[in-house]
Amino acid sequence: MPDKPKTSAPESPEANTEEISSQLLTLLSGLEKELHPRKAGSTVISLDSALDRDLGIDSLARVELLYRLERHFGIGITEQDYTAAETPRDLLQLVVSSGEREISRPEVTFTMPESLAGDDLPLRAETLVSMLEWQCEHHADRPHLLLYEEGDNITPISYGELYEEARKIAAGLAETGFQPGQTAAIMLATSRDYFISFFGILFAGGVPVPIYPPARLSQIEDHLKRHAIIMEGAGCRVLITSKEIAPVARLLQAQVSAMRSVVTAQQLIRNGQEGLVVKRQGQDIAFLQYTSGSTGNPKGVKLTHFNLLTNIRAMGEAVEANSSDIFVSWLPLYHDMGLIGAWLGSLYHAFPLVVMSPLAFLSRPQRWLWAIHQHKGTLSAAPNFAYELCLSKVDDASIEGLDLSSWRMAFNGAEPVSAKTIRRFSERFKPYGFRPEAMAPVYGLAESSVGLAFPPPGRIPPVDRLQREKLDKEGVAVVAESGVTDFLEVVACGRPLRGHQVRIVDDQGRELPDRRVGNLQFNGPSTTSGYMHNPEETEKLFDDGWLNSGDLAYIAEGDVYLTGRVKDMIIRAGRNIYPHELEEAVGDIEGVRKGCVAVFGSLDPGSGTERLVVIAETRSEDEDVLSGLHNAVNGVTNELTGTPADEIVLAPPHTVLKTSSGKIRRSATRQRYEQGLLSEKQKSVWMQFYHLVVSSVKPQWYRARRAIKDYAYAAYAWSVFILIAAIVWIVVALLPRREWRWWFIRKAAHLVMWLTGIRLIVHGVENIEPDKPVIVVSNHASYLDGVFLVAALPCQFVVIAKKELQSRLVPRVFLQRVGVVFVERFQRKHNQEDLDYIGRVTGDGSSLLFFPEGTFSRMPGLLPFHMGAFVTSVETGLPVVPASIRGTRSLLRAGSWFPRRVPVTIVVSPGIEAEGQDWDAMIGLRNEVRREVLKWCGEPDLSSEILVPDKEQE
Repeated sequence: MPDKPKTSAPESPEANTEEISSQLLTLLSGLEKELHPRKAGSTVISLDSALDRDLGIDSLARVELLYRLERHFGIGITEQDYTAAETPRDLLQLVVSSGEREISRPEVTFTMPESLAGDDLPLRAETLVSMLEWQCEHHADRPHLLLYEEGDNITPISYGELYEEARKIAAGLAETGFQPGQTAAIMLATSRDYFISFFGILFAGGVPVPIYPPARLSQIEDHLKRHAIIMEGAGCRVLITSKEIAPVARLLQAQVSAMRSVVTAQQLIRNGQEGLVVKRQGQDIAFLQYTSGSTGNPKGVKLTHFNLLTNIRAMGEAVEANSSDIFVSWLPLYHDMGLIGAWLGSLYHAFPLVVMSPLAFLSRPQRWLWAIHQHKGTLSAAPNFAYELCLSKVDDASIEGLDLSSWRMAFNGAEPVSAKTIRRFSERFKPYGFRPEAMAPVYGLAESSVGLAFPPPGRIPPVDRLQREKLDKEGVAVVAESGVTDFLEVVACGRPLRGHQVRIVDDQGRELPDRRVGNLQFNGPSTTSGYMHNPEETEKLFDDGWLNSGDLAYIAEGDVYLTGRVKDMIIRAGRNIYPHELEEAVGDIEGVRKGCVAVFGSLDPGSGTERLVVIAETRSEDEDVLSGLHNAVNGVTNELTGTPADEIVLAPPHTVLKTSSGKIRRSATRQRYEQGLLSEKQKSVWMQFYHLVVSSVKPQWYRARRAIKDYAYAAYAWSVFILIAAIVWIVVALLPRREWRWWFIRKAAHLVMWLTGIRLIVHGVENIEPDKPVIVVSNHASYLDGVFLVAALPCQFVVIAKKELQSRLVPRVFLQRVGVVFVERFQRKHNQEDLDYIGRVTGDGSSLLFFPEGTFSRMPGLLPFHMGAFVTSVETGLPVVPASIRGTRSLLRAGSWFPRRVPVTIVVSPGIEAEGQDWDAMIGLRNEVRREVLKWCGEPDLSSEILVPDKEQE
């Protein structure tokens, strides 16, 4: 049912204006105290106070205020009128003038298009332009966008309409002198003009630069001044904006040296004569995604057409997207999650995008849910705060009759994902058809064209319940036992997209094993080449071909678990705020001690979002001065970040903690703030110095001790490996009998593990009888796999190895002495000589050992199996015994020569025989064995990572 606020406005509002005013100010005072309890009573609220600057009411707090206004006064207010309100006096006019109004969900009469054939996709498109051209050639009349406009009217836009109107925009741009390769800014709300302008710039051969529009017209000047930094850095030649903003933008045009025109989309269409499409290449920049338009140093991520299309295809594959899907989005189009994930993803996969403005969602979150209900939406995405907003601001009466059963993937990303939020959302909306397995925490960033890690569809999100002390002090993700109260919950955010890699490294750049927290780095075809016109920041971005994400994380069973950020960047309601810039700006305010300001994010357990906290030192104790300083700090905060602070603390000198070199200790200051210790009486200088030394020495000692132990262990382990390997090679080369060689190798393997302290855990060894030959099939994760299998299994092997190893002298001598059969990797049938040899050794009681993946990589995951082992099983009649190895990849990963001490587990499963003698029986045997290995190896399924057409190649 629709959301129906009370419809009776106060009687004779003109006569009761004073009473309404008093009630309104009381309501505002109560909300302000809840939002900023530490300054309760210090702010004098009048009808002319600024809602954002003076009262600290940001966009999310406005949602709560609107909710309270409507309930208290029994009225309905349109979000357009409400958003325009700047002061309590504006709100008073809305309350007085609002009459009876019913806010209802629109009736949808639009019929969704039929799904297309599964392969009916622009697979060969190299640019976004050719992607749209392909869709127009195949189904120009197919609805692409369903746009919610003012009054909840729904306007369909087809591929053909988008194409034709974008061509006219391109022609209009050309008439302004705009040239291919130049940049053009788009400052538009979610609207038809935005979509056609974006592709119009592309059609003109240009590079779009999306930037967010001001929330209120009164903010236009300050807003444009902030965004002039972006437009100057990007070298924008044109700004496409709305008719309300254009006049002011022209006045500020001089601040952007390259800018020649400020126009509206409709002006460009009128100016354009005939359609225009300039061809570009896949390696050309498609658009610039600014990571932080709200700070003084925004960085424009360069994303090529190739980057974007690769990412869109990989994301679509990960979520099994097809044209029968329906994506519902309210996400802003200047943000990569809404622009790439929702819009461009839907355009590529030819499923409709139902899109509404962020304002429509923020004012009434139930609209998002009703849109999913009405359009049978299958996909949708939002930051964590949006799910919390639905929990706190959507009551049962407003969603009576809601059906969310069509929603198959609810992506949760762009800010830290709360385990509490995903549990509560799943429980709250389960009666409305929402399935817990639909919740899909994801990880991405603009530098990876938005998507980097996605979970498989239909999985309830794994949540690690970790020992907090182990995580904080040692950086180890140890699962807490039941009954432990001091724990931290971390949500799995999926596995790397196909073709992309993720690694976790320590501060020295060495890769860490599973469940060790470190810096997350990645690479892949979606990765940016750097920041526009910013070589210094671009250089910091890369580390020997890997891109630094700035996030702290660990990997477990192939999933990425985020634990924090390397930098102190604050993510608040999906927006990035950089503390050091705000600290500097606040420090310039007269009365604030410069260099004594700390800005940090503090997680609000209620909303699941980060609260922006500003701690500023001042020597003043005068109440009037403090009130003025508070307003000044909030004004600077709002001007620089586009949002007011949640908490401003004006503290006495020496409250903000610093290092001995004078750097702000944000984490320590945040901890004191959250513990309520900021107002404690100042300790003496010597006591402060003592605590400072103790608190700084301890973590440094932990880090130093861990680094020393890691280096010492690596050096020791390699000395053991090299010494034992040399001895084994010599002895194996000299011993005359094969069984003697195998006895010595097994003893040496046990000695290596004992000397290096590596624990080997073996399950199911009884499934192999020493004198009964079998075919052992194992996953391949490290160079050390063979060593552990030799130590674990009670039989001697004939190892089946790829023929390339014969060309290397040292391994060839050793392998020939232990009885290796060298075969062609893709040979479907063994030659008679190989079969004769296999027959002889198995007749002597030896087993065969295959690594059917044929190779291994540094990324966790089970690759496709080649057919050799399964063909041999059918030809020889030997059963296949799956042996699943877990831990060797973390012990010594491919591409790394830094060993780690981790336990290794081997699970030996019962033997499996083929059900028949034909090729289909061999395929069936392979699939069954692979499922068994996948069950125990603890790594994701990468069956689609390398496609091998078995019948033709093997």
